[in-house]
Amino acid sequence: MLSPEQLISKPVILTEGSVEAKRREIKTYFNETWDAYETLFETLVSDEVFYERPCSLRHPLIFYFGHTATFFTNKLVLAGLLPKRINAKIESMCAIGVDEMSWDDLDDSHYDWPSVDAVRAYRDQVKRAVNDLIDRVDFSLPIDWESPMWPVMMGIEHERIHLETSSVLIRQLPLSSVKDHPLFPVCPDAGPAPENTLLPVSPGLVKVDHHDPAETYGWDNEYGFHEANVEGFEASRFLVSNQEFLAFVEAGGYENSDHWSQEGNRWRDFTPDKHPTFWVNKADGWHLRCMTTEIPMPWNWPVEVNFHEAEAFCNWKAAETGRSIRLPSEDEYLRLRDQTQALARQDQANINLQQYASSTPVDRFECGGFYDVVGNVWQWTVTPMYPYEGFDVHPLYDDFTTPTFDNEHNLFKGGCWISTGNEINGHSRYAFRRHFFQHAGFRYIESDAPVQTEFSTYETDAQVSQYCEFHYGDRYFDVENFPKAYAAMAIDAVRRDPDFGGRTDLKVLEVGCSVGRGSFELAQVFADVTGLDFSARFIQKAIEMQTRGHLLYTLPKEGEIVEFKEQVLEDFGLESTAKRCEFLQQDAANLKPIFTGYDLVVAMNLIDRMYEPAKFLTEIGSRMNAGGLLMIGSPYTWQETFTEKMHWLGGYKDPESGENVTTLEGLHALLASEFEPVGTPRDLPFVIRETGRRFQHTLSEITFWKKR
Repeated sequence: MLSPEQLISKPVILTEGSVEAKRREIKTYFNETWDAYETLFETLVSDEVFYERPCSLRHPLIFYFGHTATFFTNKLVLAGLLPKRINAKIESMCAIGVDEMSWDDLDDSHYDWPSVDAVRAYRDQVKRAVNDLIDRVDFSLPIDWESPMWPVMMGIEHERIHLETSSVLIRQLPLSSVKDHPLFPVCPDAGPAPENTLLPVSPGLVKVDHHDPAETYGWDNEYGFHEANVEGFEASRFLVSNQEFLAFVEAGGYENSDHWSQEGNRWRDFTPDKHPTFWVNKADGWHLRCMTTEIPMPWNWPVEVNFHEAEAFCNWKAAETGRSIRLPSEDEYLRLRDQTQALARQDQANINLQQYASSTPVDRFECGGFYDVVGNVWQWTVTPMYPYEGFDVHPLYDDFTTPTFDNEHNLFKGGCWISTGNEINGHSRYAFRRHFFQHAGFRYIESDAPVQTEFSTYETDAQVSQYCEFHYGDRYFDVENFPKAYAAMAIDAVRRDPDFGGRTDLKVLEVGCSVGRGSFELAQVFADVTGLDFSARFIQKAIEMQTRGHLLYTLPKEGEIVEFKEQVLEDFGLESTAKRCEFLQQDAANLKPIFTGYDLVVAMNLIDRMYEPAKFLTEIGSRMNAGGLLMIGSPYTWQETFTEKMHWLGGYKDPESGENVTTLEGLHALLASEFEPVGTPRDLPFVIRETGRRFQHTLSEITFWKKR
């Protein structure tokens, strides 16, 4: 049996102890996590398997093998804790693309994946760099969001998440591609399942009041305030077992569309399987695919399904019994957990790899009359991810949660056998697309209480709301809308260019597209527009406007008073061509190789907000076609907050001559080898509203450059 001391320790307490003792503890925690993750990939039979795609909606495993190390590098560079990148190519290839979201690109033809040996060597380099950083970084206790040790903890907990998600992908590979490993044993106990019954859960108050600094590391969605009075309900004593779910399969549950939601039916039509994905139907009966092996069906283990399957089962059972059977909400799960005091008994649960590398029987770990309130498999809820009151985004990882505020990612609770670290600290909130597979199952409840399954939340992030207004809001001081104005200038420049002659079939890239208005305006004329931005929060709003046709956000008026705004794409006449746009999250100074072949590149108010603008400008030409146009706009407001002074393009005195160096001179010096200037620089004004009576009025200098 696997011992937690062999592989995985408990989460680090961040609020107490001495600095040097905590340094040693974090270093041990980092190396244990790193080694555990690499050990997981020892279950692959050969390096060739790294390039197999376990699921059509996910990258091959080589991406995930490099991703966790890339995450460390990217976040530590962003935090100013590492002086430079370690391997820019691997870091661009393996940075983004974990969840199947609109800004991911999952076309294999776009990727020239690095060799496994190259990624292993890269991981070794990153491991040495992080160990060195832990040894020397100056920090104090408690370790909070502002601590230089926080991004180290972020990287560790991020890798622990991928220990679990990668185990799911390995489970989806062909058996011929994987092998057993002594550190990942399968539970040998199986038999008939116990009959499930409903037990009462008393009404009560659920309260979350979780703030930084906290005892253990937390992701942004865990912080804030929330309380709810939960009505009493009855909950299944056990998780739904394979045997209990078999009745649904044999009753034709996968063939009867009445049990499935509209979204669930779309998935049901898509999937070839009419049974749980990890079930295998053989001549001698049902078997279960575990991570690296198949075993005769353990009927008393929890069934593992996605949300749609769990919901359909509940609908079927409700119809069969005439009772109000459904999945619990997040609050109802928390009420059950509080009543059973299950968190205090995690040491007796199938969690943290302290039992097996598989599920165990549903009647093994009892707590307060219920079983597996925590551990064994995750438990789906009907609640989509939403922010608690006071939610804030950590600036180093703004795309951890915000992309899931879309009513399409549902929360699951409780953890599973391979959940570790933050996943089991009691505050964690993880959400996945409803068609995704994790080591997840469910328990059902009986309740007539209404439950909220959709959240129409207003964007309250100050910066995002400000830019929503900047792009789609009111006109202030009679200054024209900035994205609309620069898009018109770009279109006019193309029409005047003798090489293009008014062509509309150009391939266009907007770098630093923010919340998308400029890209939408360009798409009225050009048929292929890609918008990139470093911030997932901005990209999410661009995609939301594109797919839903409207944005909701709040704006500060004065003090605590805010006003609520809604902007509709149709009101701008942009809805019919919005589908021509594609929005992706990218680092402009480290673009993936797939971004190439552009006729027009637009980069507005970008260069003076980049950590290394010269790198972007010296590389962008290689991504453009001969004769292409580059449009740059900037107010040249250089600040060391965004760009170290050594990377400023201008706005400083030459250290040798003492002469002033302007940004325009810096642009000419950087671009002269590949580009020639077109026309003369022009000023384009813009106004950004901060409050009802405070505005920024700025001039951006616009220049055009033609690639030779």
